[in-house]
Amino acid sequence: MNRYCKTMELRNHPELIEAYKMAHAQGAAWPEITQGMKEVGIIDMEIYLLGTRLFMIMDTVAVFDHDKAMAELALKPRQSEWEAHMSQFQDSNEASTASQKWQLMERIYKMDQ
Repeated sequence: MNRYCKTMELRNHPELIEAYKMAHAQGAAWPEITQGMKEVGIIDMEIYLLGTRLFMIMDTVAVFDHDKAMAELALKPRQSEWEAHMSQFQDSNEASTASQKWQLMERIYKMDQ
């Protein structure tokens, strides 16, 4: 299994932030989006919020090719519609893909196990 951490900024607007949280509440994400992520090798995903900063943690299959998977994900049913819908909350261009909005973070420390 691989783990990827990503970050993105939301618009600094309390009502939009609450709406973004509701769009990601248990059972609220569109099923096609979740299914598409599973199909490209994303096993699990979590998103955390601090102020306007989002942090995403993705657990993937061991042979996961990030760039290839993101390109494949962009072609999945309703993915572009979901990205356009989410762009109202995000501090990014409406036409941006998920891989353009979510920036990979560099891990600089891992505690010994």
